[in-house]
Amino acid sequence: MRHFLKISMIFFAASMAIFAISCNSKPENPNIPEINIDFTIYPNTLEYQELNIVGGWMYVTAPPPSYGIIIYRYNIDEFKAYERMAPNEPYACPDNRLYVELPFVIDSCLNYRYSILDGSLFEGTGYPLTQYFTQFDGQALRVYN
Repeated sequence: MRHFLKISMIFFAASMAIFAISCNSKPENPNIPEINIDFTIYPNTLEYQELNIVGGWMYVTAPPPSYGIIIYRYNIDEFKAYERMAPNEPYACPDNRLYVELPFVIDSCLNYRYSILDGSLFEGTGYPLTQYFTQFDGQALRVYN
């Protein structure tokens, strides 16, 4: 009977852990259309000289429906890449309304502020910036989802 009780308790604990993990998953933003992003740039070249220093950033074009990408050099080996389409009410105002004003990304339509360090919403309510994966090998920077 004790063995059965131990197994039951382990099963219950495992079930609760799985349930808790599934409840904490980050919800997808329903405001942003599905955008396929996969490109490579070379930050060490003159074309991308703004990215040569830690804290440097620049706008990079991307295929529609993307409004473009904000790339930020987080540290010597790591970059952050964010969609320029506003994550909250993206069609409320025309044109690219997200712009960088360090240390923030500003939504000029809703007057929201996002941290450029991690894309989190700093001022306002709603979703964080849409972030893409980055992979840097010292020469090439791949941005993808």
